Amino acid sequence: MGRILVTTALPYANGPIHLGHLAGCYLPADVYVRFQRLKRSNCIHIGGTDENGVPITLKAESLKKSPIEVATFYHNEIKSELTSIGILYDNFGRTSSPLHHKLSQDIFLRVYEKGYIEPKTSTHFFCSNCNRFLPDRYIEGICPYCSSPGARGDQCDVCGRWLEPVSLINPTCKLCGATPELKETKHWFFKLDLLQDRLMEWLKKKTNWKENVREFALGWLKEGLKPRPITRDLSWGVPVPLKEAEGKVLYVWFDAPIGYISSTIEWAEKKGNPDEWKDWWTSEETRLIHFIGKDNIVFHALMWPATLMAFEDFILPSDIPANEFLTIEKKQMSTSKNYAIWLSSWLKEFDPDSLRYTLLSNAPERSDSDFSWNDYMGRTNNELVGTYGNLINRTLQFIDKYMGSRIPHKGNLKAEDMELLQKIKKLAKEVEDAYENFSPKRATEKFMELAREGNRYFDYSKPWELNKTDNERLSTVMWVTTSLIANLGLLSEPVIPFTAEKIRNFLKIKEYRWDDLGNLLIHEGTILGKTEILFEPISNEKITIERRKMMGNIIKFSDFQALDLKIGKIKNAERVEGTDKLIKLLVDTGGDTRQLVAGIGDVYKPEELIGKNIVVLLNLEPKEIRGVESRGMLLAAVHDGKPVLITTDTDVPPGCVVC
Repeated sequence: MGRILVTTALPYANGPIHLGHLAGCYLPADVYVRFQRLKRSNCIHIGGTDENGVPITLKAESLKKSPIEVATFYHNEIKSELTSIGILYDNFGRTSSPLHHKLSQDIFLRVYEKGYIEPKTSTHFFCSNCNRFLPDRYIEGICPYCSSPGARGDQCDVCGRWLEPVSLINPTCKLCGATPELKETKHWFFKLDLLQDRLMEWLKKKTNWKENVREFALGWLKEGLKPRPITRDLSWGVPVPLKEAEGKVLYVWFDAPIGYISSTIEWAEKKGNPDEWKDWWTSEETRLIHFIGKDNIVFHALMWPATLMAFEDFILPSDIPANEFLTIEKKQMSTSKNYAIWLSSWLKEFDPDSLRYTLLSNAPERSDSDFSWNDYMGRTNNELVGTYGNLINRTLQFIDKYMGSRIPHKGNLKAEDMELLQKIKKLAKEVEDAYENFSPKRATEKFMELAREGNRYFDYSKPWELNKTDNERLSTVMWVTTSLIANLGLLSEPVIPFTAEKIRNFLKIKEYRWDDLGNLLIHEGTILGKTEILFEPISNEKITIERRKMMGNIIKFSDFQALDLKIGKIKNAERVEGTDKLIKLLVDTGGDTRQLVAGIGDVYKPEELIGKNIVVLLNLEPKEIRGVESRGMLLAAVHDGKPVLITTDTDVPPGCVVC
């Protein structure tokens, strides 16, 4: 039996997971693995976190923590988040582990001994202000190809080009903002040019790959590969195993993919068969499939295969089904600007399957796709609630209410029954092809089409009328509909696994097996399990709240300019009769004396307030509070749950504009 080894790009352990990560590789990989397991294929899912290199040190320095503290925190958080959304791994490793370090060093040494790595003295940016050589990601500037600002020293995220730090326009140190200078240092380079022809020959045979992956990689080869540095001047990472390279570590682009192998070794050790990993990484019977995002294509389709070719003992990737990018409300995500939807925040408000379905039904398989809150609400309310959930709920509720909660018997099938059962088999084949060819987007279209067919059949058959006139026909109709539901749960399990599990429990199906599609999944006379509503509709109000949270309640500058904020001097103050907290203030705002009411009486005594300068919002509509009109609002901060007046540090005249 052949083997299928599935990996997903190792996320940097310097931050949480957002929707772009999910749509790019993690959900498509999970769908594929779940499908293969339903087929009872010999398939394992390997992942982990990338914990070496610059991203971790940058985060650690910003938090004033050690790199291992940061990496450990985010490793645990990322693993938990992926599990919560239904993504399960056979092993989820760490590239900071001793096992990974040792394996990476062994691979480096073998490739070095075979003549593919050589030392060179070259110039690199040095920040005299920070007194350190700057790794590529410590340098930012303007991309020389697309002129986008914020390009890193190794890559531009806007155009996707692989960069060298010296090519950046106006480079600056990311740590302090100073302009770095070029100084000589010694590094070791991977002679990729020696593998150019082998890579070209190998890639040309991959005619079944996605065009975006194959053409992107071939484009790089046509430009010609050059030796690329494989070491960095950095204190955190895998130490270079050469005496003359003391103080240097392996460049993360080289050691990170080795994490797929080290994680597989961990898996084998946990199983109690330490050598089993070799069957997966050295046998031509293994299909090695890397699920990645667009920004990782060059590394997985060229750099990583080059490493494997140079080492020689390991198999090469069989497929690299990379997805394109996901935008949010037509805008590119930016983690630095916090313009993203984070998975941890999502799971506090919504169920996981509605997100899985929305992202996968609009997956960026061939081109970039966009997530919008309105689309999420529409797909949830119209498709999951109105179509898929409606079919299951109305069918099972009918059986529960009128048929003793037992799955009915089959009876004599009519032409319309046979037509629907044949359609199940036809759509099952189309869904299978979609999963097999890395297109969960197509699979969602097809199983939702089956749900629509089920609703049409239910409406056409009118079981509510048959319940009064023809119990035998009613039994057959409800058996056919229930059989469709069982098949629908199996078909959709890779996409919405939590929901599919509920359906399996509703119908008391022992287990899902792909080979059972279209066959006898249900058993007559079985008492239904406890049913529940599968999906709840999403309200406009809820979507509005989430959109505001994502935008950070940003207002236009013109909105801010419309606020009439001025300095006011308190001329008199007294408590509002019958209250403890409310104080009535007379405030001079520069030629205009305003009466304000403020709930600050539990902190300030009226006599303490007289003579203070405060900030007042003047163009606020008047409001009557406890029978007293308030024409404006004073500004205060909140500390330990108590108001603190915002005052001026010097005595300025009333009426001064606050801007």
